[in-house]
Amino acid sequence: MIIGYTTGVYDLFHVGHLNLFKNAKGMCDKLIVGVTVDELVQYKGKKAMIPFEDRIELVRSCIYVDAAVPQYDMDKLTAAKKLGASYLFVGDDWYGTEKWKKYEEEFAREDIKIIYFPYTKGISSTKINDALSAIRKDDLNDLK
Repeated sequence: MIIGYTTGVYDLFHVGHLNLFKNAKGMCDKLIVGVTVDELVQYKGKKAMIPFEDRIELVRSCIYVDAAVPQYDMDKLTAAKKLGASYLFVGDDWYGTEKWKKYEEEFAREDIKIIYFPYTKGISSTKINDALSAIRKDDLNDLK
């Protein structure tokens, strides 16, 4: 059985997340998704709009996801090894960066291949948040 693993915050779930899961599931028998806990999101200097319990339930409910697990730290290699993953799936926006070149070497030593999928252009949770903020500001200005 080929096990694949991917991980993320999955705040404001969107079609880019869905594309990642769909593409990943097409390359493995079992897809396990790590969902970042709220404390780790805050450690990274951000704040999730949707609480962890809701985010993991949304991910768990996706037809392409076989299991969703909490992600408590940034150690993707240990998580992938523990889960028995053959593949780690990520967006290609990380491809070629020094950090991910190093990850590729570390994962290869453990016989885990990193697979990069095309980043869904034009969509991200950050862009959705920015758009919502702009709408809210306009609505506040209309009230004045």
